[in-house]
Amino acid sequence: MNKLSISDLDLTGKCVFMRVDFNVPISDGKITDDTRIKASLPSIKYVIENGGMLILASHLGRPKGKPEPKYTLKPVAARLSELLGKTVQFANDCIGPEVQKSASSLKNGDVLLLENLRFHAEEEKNDPAFAKELASLCDIYVNDAFGTAHRAHASTAGIAKYVKLAAAGFLMQKEIESLSHALTKAEKPYVSIVGGAKISDKIELIDNFMNIANTILIGGAMAYTFFRAKGVPTGKSLVEEDKIDLARELMNKAAQKKVDLELPVDHVVGRSLDSTEFQTVPISATPADMMGLDIGPETVKRYSALIRSAKTIVWNGPMGVFENPKLAVGTFAIAKAVAESSAFSIIGGGDSAAAVIQAGVESRITHISTGGGASLEFLSGQQLPGVEVLTDKGKA
Repeated sequence: MNKLSISDLDLTGKCVFMRVDFNVPISDGKITDDTRIKASLPSIKYVIENGGMLILASHLGRPKGKPEPKYTLKPVAARLSELLGKTVQFANDCIGPEVQKSASSLKNGDVLLLENLRFHAEEEKNDPAFAKELASLCDIYVNDAFGTAHRAHASTAGIAKYVKLAAAGFLMQKEIESLSHALTKAEKPYVSIVGGAKISDKIELIDNFMNIANTILIGGAMAYTFFRAKGVPTGKSLVEEDKIDLARELMNKAAQKKVDLELPVDHVVGRSLDSTEFQTVPISATPADMMGLDIGPETVKRYSALIRSAKTIVWNGPMGVFENPKLAVGTFAIAKAVAESSAFSIIGGGDSAAAVIQAGVESRITHISTGGGASLEFLSGQQLPGVEVLTDKGKA
């Protein structure tokens, strides 16, 4: 990583503004999953232990640019206090005189959590005046919210123009290093697994994998657009009619580059997404009145063998409608195959990360990304605004 890291900085007596991702699920005022809060603890503790004064900022939900009580970060302040074993102060806003007063009264080792950034429409608009006001609170800016790094918002990109130093937190650093490894230093054989409903969501990803992977395993509903492009009957399966030519182009490109683009050989079918009755059939025997909902056992066997032979694995997107336990068999089987492999393995956030955690194999994965959209764009070869604005090493 060529960006400045939090560990490169002298934090004693400095006020640090840290953008974190505390966008956690809250029900009846209680946090139901604190994974994202725990993910930022190493960076938070580092600032406290090194004598810095810490201001934390995050968004929560989609409050549409104005305060909404259900999206308050107050429960997060309470949970973070428990995790740190010390009081985390809470500001009722993220800008304004009261916030300035709270920030200026911080002592070394103190922590202040600001109210939801998205209670101000200026945050998502990357408004310069709003970004400047956030920057006025601190000496140093740290971004530890990889999950929002693909957004050019005031707290992820704009603020960096108004601070002397902008560094990556430990979580951000781990994300950049792990994902960069998959793009530039990966050992072969390299297997990428791409699932999900639509080719249109993953065009750049598949295209980029063509340059670095040996094998691309396709799963999820997007497989049926490829099948239609090959003239294979798909029954009532979801097909992106306007992407059939694109699917054909991708298959031709794979053949030219000698990349093995694998499609399922069998699948679990039902009459609709709400079906309770399913059957497993070869792809070639898909009934006209049924739709594909998960990869079948022969595909699992075939994909698992290819995964076992890999030295690098990157997975983004589920193999079927895994929200339904009866249709999660294929996705969970792939999760277990990745976990059993000795390869350097990366799960690209979102549904794939959820599947790995639900399958109980997360501890055996090299890196599970905390940012679905951000990891997807990074692996697609795109530059992330929240990473680009960080200070280059040697320029501090």
